[in-house]
Amino acid sequence: MRHASNPSTSFKGFFSAAFFVAACAYCACSSAQKSCDKPVYLTFDTGHMGVAPLIADVLKRQAVRVTFFAANERTQVGDGSLGEHWAPWWKARADEGHEFASHTFDHVYWRADLPGDVSAFQVRPSAGAFSGQDQRWRAAQYCAQIKQASDRLQTLTGKPTLPLFRAPGGKTSAKLLAAAKSCGYAHVGWNPAGFLGDELPSDKFSNAALLSKALRDIRQGDILVAHLGIWSRQDVWAPTVLEPLILGLKSRGYCFATLRNHPAYSALS
Repeated sequence: MRHASNPSTSFKGFFSAAFFVAACAYCACSSAQKSCDKPVYLTFDTGHMGVAPLIADVLKRQAVRVTFFAANERTQVGDGSLGEHWAPWWKARADEGHEFASHTFDHVYWRADLPGDVSAFQVRPSAGAFSGQDQRWRAAQYCAQIKQASDRLQTLTGKPTLPLFRAPGGKTSAKLLAAAKSCGYAHVGWNPAGFLGDELPSDKFSNAALLSKALRDIRQGDILVAHLGIWSRQDVWAPTVLEPLILGLKSRGYCFATLRNHPAYSALS
């Protein structure tokens, strides 16, 4: 990922100007998603959840609906991102009309396809009982992980999840995708311009530079990805960049839809 060409962007100045410039786009795009004719698809993966309430405030204020991909990750407070502590937060997001999909329950990274077996993989969970340990899994075990997160989300939200999943880190193989498809799940990554950079080191990728790059490069139909808290980033991306990003995209005529309305996935939901 390259630095944006104008890393000196001022958040304060941008926010003040964009608020007024975006007013018309806001009115046009904050009604029903079916009227969204220049969509982008904002998605959030789970994380430490420390900024989750602030992100929710921005989304509600801007009338933006997103798709959440959830795993039961370690959190700053509570018993995991899909634990009971966060249950009211998830239910409130469902009541606001957001959509939900699996990120594997234990945030399981695909590491390699194992040779000599059409459905065996080396994986490494970053949460749960085997956190940080390489495991040999067959397709059925990986499918069970996808389903466990989906089932937990449905319990928390009272809403069926989308038949989608996102592999942690976006790391997959053709064999892994085939295994997931066999148990009813399609994988969703993100567009290159949609990588919003909240995982990157602050000393090399400032919030101002990330915002500038996103506003320059995002195009209609792009799937965008950010997180509900990143442990390693010192200059917190969300919600600092989120509202200026939303306002800036609205001012360019973009509107926001969930993956339920994405042409590649709408027939599956």
